[in-house]
Amino acid sequence: MASAFGRFWSSPVGPKTIHFWAPAMKWGLVIAGLGDAARPVDQISAKQQLSLAATGLIWTRWSLIITPRNYSLATVNFFVGCTALFQLARVAMADKSADKQAKPVEAAA
Repeated sequence: MASAFGRFWSSPVGPKTIHFWAPAMKWGLVIAGLGDAARPVDQISAKQQLSLAATGLIWTRWSLIITPRNYSLATVNFFVGCTALFQLARVAMADKSADKQAKPVEAAA
């Protein structure tokens, strides 16, 4: 009977394959997205965050239908999508706030 580590090592999604290393390296995008939470909203690119959100969510689904199913890839892509959606929400709230401040106060008739 092989040990748990031996099974993991020889797995189709184990560390001897790209199925392991691609998601491991992609966590850098999640960390960068979380780091951007401290960045001023005017320095956030909505187009870039939209593309990260779309690819993150599309690849989450794809990771679950390919063979072998790659749950680590699905997980990291889900979090890439979530961090990008969080940044998009920040941009949308800042734009909404700026619109409210830009509207002139109407005089009472």
